[in-house]
Amino acid sequence: MQSTLYLQPHQARKSEPTAYENLLGDSLERAFGQDIVDLEGLAAYRNEHGPQPQHTDITWTAQTLAAELKRLGND
Repeated sequence: MQSTLYLQPHQARKSEPTAYENLLGDSLERAFGQDIVDLEGLAAYRNEHGPQPQHTDITWTAQTLAAELKRLGND
């Protein structure tokens, strides 16, 4: 009988998350806890509660948030 295989999230990462990545994740969890689930709402939540984008000359928009999440997912 074959055992069930599953992936633990920590197995997939290449390194420990940075402080910025941890703040970003914490912020997502808080937003989800308030039933904010669309990109526009998440971007607005981040602009109000942080963290701010690493490039401080921009604010969060649905597009910049999607690009940042994609970038982090590819790291």
